[in-house]
Amino acid sequence: MKRPWIIVLAPVLLAAHVLGAFQSSSVSTVHAQLGKPEGLYYKSWAIVIGIENYLVAPPIPGAITDARKVAEAFRQLGFDEVIEFYDKDASSRRLHQVFNDLLPRKVGRMDRLVMFYAGHTGSRQDADGQDRGYLVPFDAPVNNATKSVTVEQLKEFTRRSASKHILLILDVPIFGWEMTKPQGLTLEGRLSPESEAERRAVQVISAASQGEVSERPDNRSRFVHTLLTGLSGAADLDKNGWLMASELGTYLAQQVGAVSSGKQIPMSLRIEGDGDTVLIEGRQSALTFGAEPQTPAERQQQAKVQYERAFALLQEGKAIEEAVERLDRAIEYDPTYGDAYVLKSYVRLEVLPNLDEALRAGLLAAQYAPDNPDSFYMLGVIYEKRGKFRDAEATFQQALRVNNAYQDAYFALGTLYADRLNEPQKSVEAFRRYVELGGTHDRARAAVDQADRTPKP
Repeated sequence: MKRPWIIVLAPVLLAAHVLGAFQSSSVSTVHAQLGKPEGLYYKSWAIVIGIENYLVAPPIPGAITDARKVAEAFRQLGFDEVIEFYDKDASSRRLHQVFNDLLPRKVGRMDRLVMFYAGHTGSRQDADGQDRGYLVPFDAPVNNATKSVTVEQLKEFTRRSASKHILLILDVPIFGWEMTKPQGLTLEGRLSPESEAERRAVQVISAASQGEVSERPDNRSRFVHTLLTGLSGAADLDKNGWLMASELGTYLAQQVGAVSSGKQIPMSLRIEGDGDTVLIEGRQSALTFGAEPQTPAERQQQAKVQYERAFALLQEGKAIEEAVERLDRAIEYDPTYGDAYVLKSYVRLEVLPNLDEALRAGLLAAQYAPDNPDSFYMLGVIYEKRGKFRDAEATFQQALRVNNAYQDAYFALGTLYADRLNEPQKSVEAFRRYVELGGTHDRARAAVDQADRTPKP
């Protein structure tokens, strides 16, 4: 039996070690922000665009009312600058000026920028035959992209912007993004949103998928109605006080999809970076571990959450100290959590070496996870590193009593007998069993081949 968590962790752990509000100023905001803000962002910007009475396109009754509600929601969330463009203020020339000049100059690298759009959209095929969407300004026709704001232009704007987080919320179905698929929402992972908040992210939430429409019963956008509910806190799916853009996207897809009977399903995309925009910042105490569990069942569940988060951090090859802290917290919540001791013994042996701590964790792993052969395998490796070769032999053999098809234990015994205990025959026997189980290590194969070629007395 392979140790999957060790096999998955080892390579990455090894690598881990070996943007009247646009007034000009004498110093660009982008270049002035050279340090780290006291909070998550220096400044938060919301650009709200609502076009209801088009010059050459059909009207969208209620679009400005919806957009004003969104603008007020961002003010309630504490955004520093909420800048609104309605009808003629959202002309093609004005929008291109905003995206190509004003925003890139004014939004700083440690800022947050959210843009909301309610209006018409259109699509065209590019040279490769791919459908590309565009936003329709106040003075543009729906079926002509010449004066529109295309997906390509939006992508170029986000590339030019220095801001840490950009979120585009579009009350239209718009497509043609070159994107990286967002990570699935893991509620346990939201116990520690600070790592996502530190990394660059450009995200898009659109009101519907390709071929669908953003429905407006009674001249009210179903998407906007749900968006406002989500921004009030309902989209905080894990109830930890933090509302992330990924959570909002998931919430909108679930709620709008359900209300529309699957006819309208919002799409949530990450088109650059691997971070996550923070919309509501939770309590500092929720940043790391969340609310303290009270009952034994809650403590066991929280121990599992901390263990799995530690494993994920180790698997990603980052925040190793935090991973160890979370393992310790898992053990604090459940002192009999054997698998947490197994993982800790590995970390203290291979990642942040401390043989004494590794041994203590290994002994507790063997005590509390006696049905897990990894407990004894890791303890055997620790004993061997400490020079206790007979103890290592005994624990490797115990691992095989739990699982007699444990390849790595046979290989470990083969090298122990050959290199430490001077018992060549036992070494060959262990290597032979390892090869029979499908092991491919050159040393074991060579030892078995040589033994087979040696004449027997």
